[in-house]
Amino acid sequence: MINSISPWVARFGGLIPAGTVLDLACGNGRHALWLAQRGLQVLAVDRNPELLAEIDAAGITDIATQQIELEAGPSDALAALFQAHRFSAVVVTNYLHRPLFPAILESVAKQGVLLYETFAAGNEQFGKPSNPDFLLQPGELLALLAADTAGNWRVVAFEDGFADGPKPAMVQRICAIKCAAEQGGAAASSLRIA
Repeated sequence: MINSISPWVARFGGLIPAGTVLDLACGNGRHALWLAQRGLQVLAVDRNPELLAEIDAAGITDIATQQIELEAGPSDALAALFQAHRFSAVVVTNYLHRPLFPAILESVAKQGVLLYETFAAGNEQFGKPSNPDFLLQPGELLALLAADTAGNWRVVAFEDGFADGPKPAMVQRICAIKCAAEQGGAAASSLRIA
């Protein structure tokens, strides 16, 4: 847990309300630790048992860990993880598996926060990942929220372009708050950009 946290997470982490935060594909737990130090309960999920063991060894009572193979397709473990309105926030960095998008969005509670940051198209010029399956297309995160009929998202911030650190890369980032659904359900046009 010695890696520095994402500046994006640091910038918008203060918007996360009390409750349990999901640190999805948490890796070494750098964000889980940072969130727990701010008084939040964190569920750190990853497929790598060695990394989860390192997080557990830190002995931080506000962090629970769970090993789940996130890309194995539908499973009882994924269904139990992504319960509707379960998390006050979902934090995802440097990870992309598009089939999880609907479940991620549904699992964010009303007034909860989505912090998502990962590599974008054009990153192949800087190295890995270079496979288009692991690179967001221009505006993809905005389109994802606009298409979500289960929630009315207010976009607090969005970036799509070059980032020079911690290494040169093309990235896409979003911070959004899930608002109460409008009467009759949220329409795709209800996406608001602040």
